[in-house]
Amino acid sequence: MNATPEVLAVLDDLLASAAPDARGAIWQLSEQGRELDANLVRLPPGAEVGEHQEDVLDVLLVVLAGSGRLTPGGDGTPLDLTPTTVTWLPRTSRRALAAGPDGLAYLTVHRRRPGLTIKPTVFAGESGEAPCSLDRVCPECGRMSQESAPKYCGECGERFPER
Repeated sequence: MNATPEVLAVLDDLLASAAPDARGAIWQLSEQGRELDANLVRLPPGAEVGEHQEDVLDVLLVVLAGSGRLTPGGDGTPLDLTPTTVTWLPRTSRRALAAGPDGLAYLTVHRRRPGLTIKPTVFAGESGEAPCSLDRVCPECGRMSQESAPKYCGECGERFPER
């Protein structure tokens, strides 16, 4: 059986209907059986996504509206982001994003993340139980960060609660 193409969203309409201070993923690809993930992310003016790293997937970032800056980790030269800019974020690269005075709206596209799997316990405390990792789960999109003390979600840009 062949799948049928369909219109899933009109991104201009989603951006126009978002609250001016909306931050994070305002749309996500959620169709069953897909091999891709995509997110429409909006950052209000001056907002930032702190330096982070995606260890598993390459990400394509397409700027739709507003402006901003992508700063590669280390001593990288900041890259200007304007509408229609397409940026490749290779896996293992570190990067930070900052929205300009008009905010920043962008689409990210990447291979679908593998499903969660149960792995053997690597460490058990005195109680015999593995340490809880809930502080590494994004409160907005539910993605588990690979970083031990994340500040921002690498998927949707949401800031993790202060520790």
